[in-house]
Amino acid sequence: MKTFYDITHELSEDTPVYPGDIEPRFFPEDCGQYLLTGLQLSAHSGTHIDAPSHYLKNDESVDRIPLAALIGPCRVIDLSGVPGEVSEDDLKDRIDGATRILLKTGCNFCGKFDPDYISLSVSAATMMSERGIIAVGIDSPSIEKFHGTGDVHRELLGKGIVVIEYLDLSQVSEGDYQMIALPLRLRGLDGSPARVVLYDSGFDGH
Repeated sequence: MKTFYDITHELSEDTPVYPGDIEPRFFPEDCGQYLLTGLQLSAHSGTHIDAPSHYLKNDESVDRIPLAALIGPCRVIDLSGVPGEVSEDDLKDRIDGATRILLKTGCNFCGKFDPDYISLSVSAATMMSERGIIAVGIDSPSIEKFHGTGDVHRELLGKGIVVIEYLDLSQVSEGDYQMIALPLRLRGLDGSPARVVLYDSGFDGH
């Protein structure tokens, strides 16, 4: 039996949000024979996937992201201790043979947003698009630095690269895995909360 890793943050009313985003709120109701809970969420609450329309403002919504980009081999790269932005030099010798990349920066908010999180540089984003990466995830709340220009998002999303943000990689070591990252099928929206799971590359289903 192989090991599965749920790298999705728990989504609750205590989940930290990017400043200006909608705070999650749950509204449980006892309807007698059953319970029914209303939800107030952002499309980018908790662990989530950005659609191209998030920054490109086009019709490429989250429900149109191809499943082939969201399921398959991926590589976790441990960048703990890298200051500021992840550069091209931090990645160029570590992504050969990979098509999906997850960046482990050691981010852990413990219930509070910290604007000094580690992000991806524009040059590193450009290198990824040139090297055939089809999906990139990060444990920070955004792939882009706080008060960024949006150029990192536009470079990745404009080249069809799936962006997954605010992963929980705390229990995952650097290495190659299989990934399943599924957003809700929200028609026409710019993103969606997602459940993201890794499992060993050698998993045979038994």
